[in-house]
Amino acid sequence: MSFAKAPMDTAERQNFYKKIDDQSYTALWTVLNNIITPEPRSNCLPHVWRFHEAKDYLLEAGGLITAKEAERRVLVLENPGLRGQSRITTSLYAGLQIVMPDEVAPAHRHSQSALRLVLDGNGAHTSVDGERTIMSFGDFIITPPWTWHDHGNSTDEPMIWLDGLDIAVVSLFDASFAEEYGADEQPIVHNIGDSSARYGANLMPVDFVHKGLASPIFNYPYERSREALEALKKSQEWDRCHGLKMRFVNPVDGGWAMPTIATGLQLLPKGFSAAPYRSTDAMVFVVLEGSGKSQIGGKEIIWGKKDVFVAPSWHWVTHMPLEETVFFTYSDRVAQEKLGLWREDRGNQE
Repeated sequence: MSFAKAPMDTAERQNFYKKIDDQSYTALWTVLNNIITPEPRSNCLPHVWRFHEAKDYLLEAGGLITAKEAERRVLVLENPGLRGQSRITTSLYAGLQIVMPDEVAPAHRHSQSALRLVLDGNGAHTSVDGERTIMSFGDFIITPPWTWHDHGNSTDEPMIWLDGLDIAVVSLFDASFAEEYGADEQPIVHNIGDSSARYGANLMPVDFVHKGLASPIFNYPYERSREALEALKKSQEWDRCHGLKMRFVNPVDGGWAMPTIATGLQLLPKGFSAAPYRSTDAMVFVVLEGSGKSQIGGKEIIWGKKDVFVAPSWHWVTHMPLEETVFFTYSDRVAQEKLGLWREDRGNQE
């Protein structure tokens, strides 16, 4: 059901609309159906970005501009329906970043929350507020808002990872701030693994007081997360839509690991026939393992390892893996839940 159609125009009404338009008024009845829609509506489109193609472009960019000169040498994954807006979905950003051997992406901080998902190479590092972590394939690394962070690569191979940020969310509220550190790298004052030891081993300092909204865990290693999926799949308790899907949590309160971006891991067994599913959060899928195809709305997306694809809000999604598959996923679900907006539709599945 939708609102009634806009009333028919007349010459008198057109004159009235022109008169009030000159004074920055608009008649609600002329735009109501466009601003309050019966179902989610956006220009976001289903799309896939092939990693092998992106890597060639990134390596070429590595010979054109330094990480320091670029600040961040990144290729933005722009949704084809949202070109020019630096968005992969209506609310979220995605980009593929490359740091070449012996390079540093200089330290800075900003209001936006960021995630890093390592896709190619091993052994580079990210530093956040005085702690450094070594990056390995599949690791999910958090940069909370307004924390100093820099990236360095002391290995002999390029490092590539996916950046996901809530840029559009912050921009919606006109709340963006950014600052340069003044040096390429920040001082390291904590041992590697400090945050994992303090918060990631079912332990927490007895008098801990959390000062932010993001998880205090800095790096969620893929090796550990993958072991959990492997153990859980033995139960054969497959969700008809998702297979096996787990979310990354904040150990402080058990909520999502980030305040505006919901992150998770999803495992689909070979030959799994997923039931159609849709939800109000447009979903970004990163293929960590496997290959297959997905039907998203009326479009078929074929994907393989390290590819990135997107399902817009309220589009039916059906996954068809050709082999055992693991997705890293992220969306704005956590923000929608806090605002009481998130909704899902599992079709006729119980």
